[in-house]
Order: sequence, then structure tokens, then C-alpha cells
Amino acid sequence: MPLRPIEAGAGVSVVSPASFAIPDRVDQGAERLRQLGYQPRLAANTQTRGPLFFAGSPQQRLNDLHAAFADPETTFVAAVRGGYGSNYLLAGIDLVLIENHPKPFLAYSDMTGLQLRLLDQLGLPAFHGPMVAADFYLEDGVHLESLQSALAGRPYSLGETAGLRTLKPGSATGTLYGGCLSILVSLIGTPWEPATENKLLFIEDVGAKPYQIDRMLWQMRQTGKLNGVRGIVFGEMLDCTSPGAPPNLLDDTILSALDGLDIPIAIGLRSGHVSHQNVTLIFGVEAELRAGDEAQLTLLEPAVKA
Repeated sequence: MPLRPIEAGAGVSVVSPASFAIPDRVDQGAERLRQLGYQPRLAANTQTRGPLFFAGSPQQRLNDLHAAFADPETTFVAAVRGGYGSNYLLAGIDLVLIENHPKPFLAYSDMTGLQLRLLDQLGLPAFHGPMVAADFYLEDGVHLESLQSALAGRPYSLGETAGLRTLKPGSATGTLYGGCLSILVSLIGTPWEPATENKLLFIEDVGAKPYQIDRMLWQMRQTGKLNGVRGIVFGEMLDCTSPGAPPNLLDDTILSALDGLDIPIAIGLRSGHVSHQNVTLIFGVEAELRAGDEAQLTLLEPAVKA
């Protein structure tokens, strides 16, 4: 699905498809977007609080998402934060509307399901990267080089400076795909199962203990979701530790859970839930993983074209 490059002064619709955010963070994130040369506009329910932990009812949040894609002055859509709740929007997405108004949708975390549905059903590339009240509001929250390259349509590479390191050596090329591990697993058995098979897979999460990571990887293997996977890149895996455990427990757990898969594996790429400088990835484009003494992930083709 062709997307146009994002130019200076571009309009950005800021939406809350899941949980509400701290208002000051929304304001600070929007101001950061302005400083970068964009023109953010908040959707009607962006700062709605409730019911429960949601930013409005499912219909309110869905209306905002549809309006953002349909808005002729919006060139890309940016989520406020993740949290929980975008799963309630999956059944009601107007695929025809979005197909007629395709735009980059910048998000991660709970938005994994939405992003992958649009990718799987429409071929709309998923921009897995910083969110307004989770990353843009922070002084060092955004990896600008990857964000600007992704939006401008420039191929780019990510390596040691983006946190990437080798767990199992090798090289592989394939369609980059993935997102938040717990969301990927939660979609198994639903009408919106992720199509991870035969992909170059990116997986990340936050605050999951190593045994929980093992359990989720086990479920993906048992349900065939790792069949034919070309290679796997794990994210920073922020706070995925156990108190008092050896520092290499997560690495060893991943290698154990994936034992028998003859594929390269790398870890540490700061995209999604990260400590700083959130890297933008594009799911749905060809990429290459080289894992050796140094690890490097190269996005081989652009998602946007003039």
C-alpha cells in the first residue's frame, strides 16, 4: 500500500485508542512534535478519562481513529500511549475507509493488534515507534534518526548504538513483523491471529519475568507461530528480570525456549517499551538481520514513496 513521505509542517492526528494518559505528558509530547516541525491536533477523545482505564468508550475511540485517517490535513496518526483497550476496536475497524486514506500509524504496546490487523488485511505498513505521552514528552525519548528516516522513506540500519547485540549468530532476510509479545500471544485463537510465520520477527515486552517470557514463547511454538521464522530480534526487554537472578537469566531463557530453531537471534533493540531513545521500526517491509561479533538490522526498503 503506497504511502507518501512526511514533509515539514505535516499535520499529525493524536489519538487514544486504548488507555488515557497524564494530561501534562500529552501537552509536552504535542509540544515536542511542534518543535520537530509537525502540526499535532488532538482527537476529540484524546484526553477523555474513563470509563475504567479507557480513554472513552470503544465507539468514541474508534470514531477518533477513523476521523484521524479520514482527515485530509492529517499526514500521519500518532497514538498517545498504550495501556489497554484497543482490542475492543478490532472488530469495528472500517477497513474500506482506511484503505481509501492510508497513512502511517505510529504506535506500539497495546496497539500491536490494531497495527497488525491493518498490515495483514490491507498491507498498511506498521510504524512501531514512539508515542506522544510515552516517549515524545521525554527529553531523550525518541530516536530521531530512525523516526525521520522511516517517515521520509530512507532505508536505515540499526546496530550496537541502538542496543542490538547477538544471542545466536547467523544472517537472515525477510519481511519484518511483530510487536509486543504479550499482545501477540493474546491474539492467538481470535479472528485476528498474528501472521508471524515465515517472517523476520521482532518481539518486545516490559516487566515480564523470564519464566513468563519462556511461557509465551512456548505458546507461540506450540501454536505454530514460529514456523518458518527467518530470524528473531528481541527488544530491550525492559525490566524483564527476576529479583536476585543472574544477569544473563533472560538470555539463557530465550535460547532455551528457542532451542532447535536454526535461525539468528539478537536482542536489545530499543523499540517499544524502552529506557530511552525509542527506535522506529517498520513492519511489512523487507529487512536483513546480521548477527555476528556485532549485530545489525537493516531495513532494505521504504514504506513511503514520493
